[in-house]
Amino acid sequence: MGNFLKENIRKTGNESAKSIKKLLRQRWFVVVIALLLTGLGASITSVSFKTGIYFINNWRLNLLDKFPPFIVLPLFGLVGGGLSGFLIKNFAPAAKGSGVSQIMGFLRHKQVPMNLKVGLIKLISGIIAIGSGFPLGPEGPSVQMGGSVAWQMAKWLRAPVAFRRVIVAAGGGAGIAAVFSAPLGGFVYAIEELLNSARPVILLLVIITTFIADSSAIFLKGGIDEPTYKIEFLFSSLDFIRLILLGGFIGIIAELYSKYILMMQNFGKRLYKNKFVLKMSICGFILGSIYSILGDEFHYLDNLKTIIVTQSDIDIRLPIITVFVLFITSGLAAASGAPGGLFYPMLILGGAIGLILGSSSWIPETAISTYIFAGMGAFVAGCSRTPITAMFLAFALTKNLLIMKPVLISCIASFLIARVFNEESIYERQIQIELDEHD
Repeated sequence: MGNFLKENIRKTGNESAKSIKKLLRQRWFVVVIALLLTGLGASITSVSFKTGIYFINNWRLNLLDKFPPFIVLPLFGLVGGGLSGFLIKNFAPAAKGSGVSQIMGFLRHKQVPMNLKVGLIKLISGIIAIGSGFPLGPEGPSVQMGGSVAWQMAKWLRAPVAFRRVIVAAGGGAGIAAVFSAPLGGFVYAIEELLNSARPVILLLVIITTFIADSSAIFLKGGIDEPTYKIEFLFSSLDFIRLILLGGFIGIIAELYSKYILMMQNFGKRLYKNKFVLKMSICGFILGSIYSILGDEFHYLDNLKTIIVTQSDIDIRLPIITVFVLFITSGLAAASGAPGGLFYPMLILGGAIGLILGSSSWIPETAISTYIFAGMGAFVAGCSRTPITAMFLAFALTKNLLIMKPVLISCIASFLIARVFNEESIYERQIQIELDEHD
């Protein structure tokens, strides 16, 4: 079945490339407009998504100054989960889940709604869910929103079906580019995960779209592209072996994580059946209750990521607790069908494991940051089976070229080990679960 699917994708890719070349010759203006609008649309939705999450999170955190966590966090999770679930169930059922599997399903010729309505509901419901405390990230919804915008633009411009499929993948990559300020990461992700294609004409269209999205997002955020973290790195020849071991270990953990996520999603599907709003509400309440008994660091994923990456006055117990808690809770959030991505928890989990192992006596203290970022990339690579994308995402956080070599070593090691257990990424395995669920 897998070989048949891959062969079908290759044939479709060949036909698409021919169709697109013809379109470029006859209607180049349509292509240019579609790329510009897709890149701009992806950047606007991604920036709006992150901004909305920021404001709701701030509201939630400000209330913690006035009321105890065991009241605020469970209540926010309950109401936010219920409201997000209500919007999805009643207006756009295709907006549930990570968003990546939806785009992948569409590109594999499954019947997946792709329009601005889906993108809008994904935007609003994702802001509410993640802002209410669901431990998920903005990148999955940004992929789906970017793809939805792309599809709508291509339809309005009456572009051929083959071009629409390519522009949807480009829109998905543009969503990644805008969220992480990583145009190369978005470009490679569209090719590596979404399209499974490397034909020159398709590469050109995708890279143009992702760079437009990234440039637009930078402009919308103030016109300055600065690294998220300014950290020094150290990499010696001895670290080569250590990074391979780190990547291999994380590859095993990443595959266990993938299996756990899939198990939880299947469990949630069986337990709640068509009661999607109830499922979101209960999961939100449970998540809020769990985080209410933990420290302030766990009340906002961005803060937790920053603490781990910068190692600011960190107690080694924190990354250990982080691995355990985030492993469990992100699986619970995914089981609910919440509109949120898994890249964020993957990055934090990988960074925490890298910090734990990097703090051990066998690694020089000055190299800890190297292992944190290598761990972040390795975890993403092990789950998504996209080592090059993972490397560029880690690089985008620092804009430091020195980090690329150690991160790539760990990413490849993690990728190879994870593939021993299963060739498919977590998103490929999610397609049947998320797309066959009709709540």
